Amino acid sequence: MAVKEILAGMPWWVKWIAIPVIALVVFGGLITSVLTFVVGLLFKLLVFVALVAGLIYVVRKFTSSSTSRREDW
Repeated sequence: MAVKEILAGMPWWVKWIAIPVIALVVFGGLITSVLTFVVGLLFKLLVFVALVAGLIYVVRKFTSSSTSRREDW
């Protein structure tokens, strides 16, 4: 029996309410841990990009100011 055949005879609330609730109860911890990992990874990636951008900004700022000082001499 295919899943479509099994679900065809079920009421709508079983397909759209009961089965998703059971899936959330059974796999809720797994879903939460995966989402926590993904959000944490995205946050760390954002912090990394911000730090690299800040480093590039500071290096360019000091490099351009030291170059202009040499030209003044």
